[in-house]
Amino acid sequence: MNIKAYHARVRALGCIVCRNLGYGVTPPSLHHPRVGQGGGQKASDWLVIPLCPQHHQDGGPGVALHAGQTTFERMYGTELDLLAQTISEVMQ
Repeated sequence: MNIKAYHARVRALGCIVCRNLGYGVTPPSLHHPRVGQGGGQKASDWLVIPLCPQHHQDGGPGVALHAGQTTFERMYGTELDLLAQTISEVMQ
């Protein structure tokens, strides 16, 4: 599978958080986890998590990952947990 096909399959899942909350498929953008990487390192294009705008950047503290990662991860799971779930569901 090439990267474009993989990204299409990830996007087809919809936002992983909305999915886990039972909201169904919501259109996502792809978030690149930064766990274990330095600020100047590019994240792998294969390691992506599908997140809707609300859960990615727009939802504010307690909702969006970029508005408060600690709170987000306490509520919805860590980036690594969500990445593992994404990979597992794409490969089914």
